[in-house]
Amino acid sequence: MSLAVCVFCSSSAKIDRRYVDLAAEVGDELARRGHSLVSGGGRVSCMGAVARAARAGGARTVGVIPEGLVSVEISDDDSDELVVTPDMRTRKGEMDRRSDAFLILPGGIGTLEELFEIWTARTLGMHDKAVVILDPTGVYEPLRELMKGLTEQGFARPKIWDAIGWTASVSEAFDLLERSQPAIGMSYEDYAEAEL
Repeated sequence: MSLAVCVFCSSSAKIDRRYVDLAAEVGDELARRGHSLVSGGGRVSCMGAVARAARAGGARTVGVIPEGLVSVEISDDDSDELVVTPDMRTRKGEMDRRSDAFLILPGGIGTLEELFEIWTARTLGMHDKAVVILDPTGVYEPLRELMKGLTEQGFARPKIWDAIGWTASVSEAFDLLERSQPAIGMSYEDYAEAEL
């Protein structure tokens, strides 16, 4: 089964080289498994590394970049298809629409925004696409602990954990992406307030 896999990752040039290498490894594995790539459309840092590696392995790549970032993230003109959107919201919607699954690599505030939006939508039953965090070095461990605390305090419902996979292994990340996803949805009981 061939998937269009959306990879959310860093465009920062200031990160450790190991994260760029991880992105290239993801691109290699994506191509080896016969998938296509949907990316943020930049050719710098992890974004560029995953796309170059995917293409080198024969995968089709689609880049989606807002016009305001064409010169900043330096658009990946080698993409099989490069979509330039008017703004970030349109970019994310286009990436979501074109993707069958989502893989999140270590990244900054933009990557976190993308993660939370797609994770929330999955938790609310708005899509049934796989969402997987690949975190071999523990970058997101504080986030995981935060989300556990929010769950324990009732701010987040336990079913958020049914909506996401978490792994340190590239191979396992793709196994999770390729797995059939359980239906998740919110019920009235999920929203009802406890009686005082």
